Amino acid sequence: MKKNMGKLDSNLRIAAAAVVAILYFFDIISGTLAITLIAVAVIFVLTSFINFCPLYLPFGISTRQNKGENKK
Repeated sequence: MKKNMGKLDSNLRIAAAAVVAILYFFDIISGTLAITLIAVAVIFVLTSFINFCPLYLPFGISTRQNKGENKK
């Protein structure tokens, strides 16, 4: 599996997940919306740690720079 996420993309995903967590813990979001956003946040964090987004693959998208960073 080739890495296809750059640092900026990864950091933005982690920041978005943190915002969702804060909104949830301060009871700003709740119910089905909260569950859905938490699930997306978990996926964002997981994909950020492995630097691979499966949704980028079919479209050939890569946010990594081409400085030899696409090594396995």
